[in-house]
Amino acid sequence: MPTRLATALFGAAMAALGLLFAAEPEWRAPVRLIAGVCAVLALQLGVSRHRPAHRGPWQLLGAAIALSVVGSIAHGAGPRLTGAVPWLPAAGTAVLLAFYPVLAAALLMFVRRRTGGRPDRGGLLDALTLTCGVALLAWTLVIGPHVRDAALSAGDRAIAVAFPVGGLLCLGVLTRLLTSAGRRLTAAGLLAAGVLAMLVADVAINVAAHHDDLTNLAVFGRIPLYAGIGLAALHPSMPELTGTAARPAADLGRLRLVLLAVASLVAPAVLLFQVGVDGRVPDLEVIAALSACTFLLILARTAGVMASHRQAMARERGLREASAALVSAADADEVAGAVRAAVAQLLPADVPHRVVLAMAYTEPEHPIPAEAAAQSAQDRAAGTAARLVATRDLDWAVSVRLSQFNTVLRCPMVLADRPTGDPLVGVLHVGGPTWALLGLQRALEVLAGQVALALERIALSEEVIRRNSEAYFRTLVLNTSDVILIVDDEDRVRYASPSAVQVLGADPVGATLPDVIHPGDRPRLADVLAAVRAGEVAPEGLDFRAVGRRRTEVMLEMHCRDLRADQTVAGLVVTLRDVTERRQLERELTHQAFHDALTGLANRVLFADRLRHALARGARDGSVVGVLFIDLDDFKIVNDTLGHAVGDQLLIAVAARIAGALRADDTAARIGGDEFAALVENVQDPGAVEETANRILAALARPIVVDGEPLQAVASIGITTTPEADNADELLRQADLALYVAKGAGKNQWRRYQSHLHGAMVERLELRSALDHAVNEGHFLLQYQPIVSLVTDEAVGFEALVRWHHPARGVIAPDQFIEVAEESGLIVPMGRWVLDQALHTVAQWRRILPRTRQPYVSVNVSVRQFREAGFVEQVRASLEFAGVPPQALMLEITETLLMGDDEHIWSDLEILRDLGVRIAIDDFGTGYSSLGYLRQRPIDVLKIDKMFIDDMVADDQQFALVRGIVSLAQNLNLTVVAEGIEDANHRAILAQLGCPLGQGYYYSSPLDATEALTWLRNPQPIAA
Repeated sequence: MPTRLATALFGAAMAALGLLFAAEPEWRAPVRLIAGVCAVLALQLGVSRHRPAHRGPWQLLGAAIALSVVGSIAHGAGPRLTGAVPWLPAAGTAVLLAFYPVLAAALLMFVRRRTGGRPDRGGLLDALTLTCGVALLAWTLVIGPHVRDAALSAGDRAIAVAFPVGGLLCLGVLTRLLTSAGRRLTAAGLLAAGVLAMLVADVAINVAAHHDDLTNLAVFGRIPLYAGIGLAALHPSMPELTGTAARPAADLGRLRLVLLAVASLVAPAVLLFQVGVDGRVPDLEVIAALSACTFLLILARTAGVMASHRQAMARERGLREASAALVSAADADEVAGAVRAAVAQLLPADVPHRVVLAMAYTEPEHPIPAEAAAQSAQDRAAGTAARLVATRDLDWAVSVRLSQFNTVLRCPMVLADRPTGDPLVGVLHVGGPTWALLGLQRALEVLAGQVALALERIALSEEVIRRNSEAYFRTLVLNTSDVILIVDDEDRVRYASPSAVQVLGADPVGATLPDVIHPGDRPRLADVLAAVRAGEVAPEGLDFRAVGRRRTEVMLEMHCRDLRADQTVAGLVVTLRDVTERRQLERELTHQAFHDALTGLANRVLFADRLRHALARGARDGSVVGVLFIDLDDFKIVNDTLGHAVGDQLLIAVAARIAGALRADDTAARIGGDEFAALVENVQDPGAVEETANRILAALARPIVVDGEPLQAVASIGITTTPEADNADELLRQADLALYVAKGAGKNQWRRYQSHLHGAMVERLELRSALDHAVNEGHFLLQYQPIVSLVTDEAVGFEALVRWHHPARGVIAPDQFIEVAEESGLIVPMGRWVLDQALHTVAQWRRILPRTRQPYVSVNVSVRQFREAGFVEQVRASLEFAGVPPQALMLEITETLLMGDDEHIWSDLEILRDLGVRIAIDDFGTGYSSLGYLRQRPIDVLKIDKMFIDDMVADDQQFALVRGIVSLAQNLNLTVVAEGIEDANHRAILAQLGCPLGQGYYYSSPLDATEALTWLRNPQPIAA
């Protein structure tokens, strides 16, 4: 029988039985029985026809119908049966009471199946709120009157209360079922109508004793309940009652709001009703309690709605962030990362889950499994709708990664208007607890749509990039300067890029590749091509020579790859790049890296490398290796006086002469500045190295003409050989020590390294360290040698001479430490101290001595000290601090400073002279200065060096030279001071020549400040 016909016949039968039940009260028992049997049969027919996933709830409904029929018949048995079986009515009452929990259990099972076991706090609160409102009505109309009825026994009162309580239980569960999610089911509506009709009939029976006008509500008894259950079972929607519905919406619909409003208004309505009818409120406590429960439930429902709203806002924010991440994603991996981050944000915190993004099959040559094809067809049909599936039903590759979850939310990513290709882009899988996945469905569908668009955008971008790349590389090959050749198995060129004509001078297509290459490189080319064809990796960047466009030789860098297996190429791909200019530049850079840019000689790096190789050869054959360090003497004077351009030309000429003095096997190098080196190898006797030094000195002895002016290049040479050391570092150190000794011994000579030189160098370093300490601690003292008038023999001034009071060696003369101070730069702070101390001493003298006998003080200033910035300001500040007039100070400078062309120095001298400070030239005549400078420069005093005074008595030429200096100074209005007057003959001759001033041991040796003051008061020669 068709289901529709069965439904129509059942409905008609139940309507007829209902009318018969209302019209003939004496036939009610058999009518109840027939109606119950019909309902059970209809229920069984619906279950067998529609095959719901879970039959338990329907079977419980059948049991509830049976209990209702049996209980009703037994409870309403006539006097005949009651007399025979006295306990029958009581048993019927018990069976009727059991009916309510069984019906509630069946409805509760429907609720569990519909919700899938997930918590639905909102639906539960709505059901409880409505039940509380109905409970208040039930108390007012049914329960309360029975409880207050004194005529009823305790048992009857309990039974009277139990029936409405059971009805409230069924009503609450039914309300919960109706508030569950999912679409509205006709089967659920029919079932609800039957249960509500049963509850109305029960209320009518309970209040019939007090309100006769309500008796008609129970005229059909429970036949509507049986009809509702049977019709629900026969309806096609009945399987869905036991299926899981979608997660309910968090907000409140209009119907729910109306029901909640009605429930909240029950209490005021009951109060008004009871006050209006009885004039009093007998059960105020119960009304207050139920009203409070209703209020609290509504408040909790409101809080839940707010929490759901916040969760919805969070999900919306998560979707926005996911959308932003998907827009910026550049590949599928970044898309998958964005999806994982979004799902983690959409789910409640600490919910275990896993996301798998499966892409659709896009390669037709690979066969698709039948199960995967069926799932893909179902996904295309479902569109972007998410659905729950069992993990075991998924594709194997996906189910393995989600095996820790029983249920997976599967959401296809379908683009219906996709321009090309399968509309199914992929499938998004999320594994997790079922209740969490149900709440994720709507958000996941939105996310899946965004993911599909992002993947489509990436695919389109890659396609655009691919096409642009093809066009780009096509253009690149056609316009590149590299030559690209395709060579067949016979070494014949099948293809050549357009640049081949520019590089090779002709189109090589048709010719063999060896014909293009220089004949001398063809054997090596054949080896390379054979190795590539054999599967070996050819060395990168091989250079081959070829004849270029202008019939000149070009250097080509070759790269080769075997693409014979590629059908589009089918040959060797040879790339040739013109590197002629690059290789030439590399050679030039290599030469510059190992040679001096100015002289063309080897530099320090190349010299050290050749020295190491020479030592290795010497160790093998027993030959001697010699190292010479060559340093030009007084080269700084050339730079200071004639300029750096002249100095560079002098260095070039010196380098050429040193190189010319060496053998072909030897190496000349410029180490830096005016320092040179020579490497002598392949000799058997150390004396050959000394001969090389003599040849270098002889080559430098001849004047060097620069810009038409002859210059003398004087050098000092340090020598060492392998008998003294056997490694490069030691040889270089020994040669440096020997050079230091040669410089100390004088100019234009060489010295060979000796073992004691090391001790001398260590002593010098110790002296430098001690000198540094002495400068910081002030371990110096000043002595003063009088400058005497040769006419009156009275002191007019004193020269301040510094002495070092060494803690171990006692007082050290300046000639032992001044050179070290100059080298280390300590001469600057030392000179500052000497100036301040000398001015302080002369200030004390001037305060003690009469104004007619106040001397001046002369202070030596080194070149390095004078070149320090702010020297003039320092002199002015020292004069002001000591309180000495500038006329009481004379500064002695050397001829080296006089010879320079630095206008800044001469302007400083002018400022000092204008201030009142006198300027003296110390040791005049020992340098290379031109006498013309004496007329042009701000000079006041000339001090004749002691070596001229010593020989003027016995040497007429020396006497004439001293006389000429004195005469020249007088003509230039310069004052002359003769140094080194040792006896009376010196004094007499100088006085006869008209020299006004002198100093020396004839008058006094250097004195300390106190002795000098005593000498001023009572002058007498101490060393006469």
